[in-house]
Amino acid sequence: MKLDVIKLDGGKGGSIELADDIFGIEEIRGDILQRVVTWQLAKRRAGTHKIQVRNEVSRTGKKMYKQKGTGGARHGSRRAAQFVGGAKAHGPVVRSHAFDLPKKVRALALKHALSSKAKEGSLIVLDSATLPDAKTAALREQLGKIGVTNALVIAGAQVDNNLKLAARNIPNVDVLPNAGLNVYDVLRRRTLVLTKDAVEAIQARFQPEEAA
Repeated sequence: MKLDVIKLDGGKGGSIELADDIFGIEEIRGDILQRVVTWQLAKRRAGTHKIQVRNEVSRTGKKMYKQKGTGGARHGSRRAAQFVGGAKAHGPVVRSHAFDLPKKVRALALKHALSSKAKEGSLIVLDSATLPDAKTAALREQLGKIGVTNALVIAGAQVDNNLKLAARNIPNVDVLPNAGLNVYDVLRRRTLVLTKDAVEAIQARFQPEEAA
């Protein structure tokens, strides 16, 4: 498929050929996208929420009262979960929430995410993403000219420093290098903006798979 290339100031920058097996998938698999988004969100969880288990509660270990003859239930410690000040039963402990997901599934999900943006008409290809000055107001005006208000910008192998500084105060606009491209960030923003260099890098990234 062929897509027009535009410049950051709204001018025309020619056209580019996009690989159909990456940007032109017709049947978008929502189940695969959901699996990868869940995997990403689980992987980034800290897992540091913790309660005190029974052997960590600072209370006496002495038996509360005699075993028999009280007419009440048998108890051996005030650290038990049913008592005020006792431990919590089956509460969260420090652990990793991450789980494994095959590389092929992750790669396929990225292709489907890219294709979904192309199919919706929410994919923009820029000639380049550089700014002469780190001015937020100027960048916001330029993005407005090309109709971008909520977007993920993949700016090439290295993000231009002026672009990074100018974009960080614009809400709902994320700027990442090629290596930062991921399914979750593609789907959470309305528009996907790629530079020509980013498109070439994405297509080169999937070539070894096809050759194999």
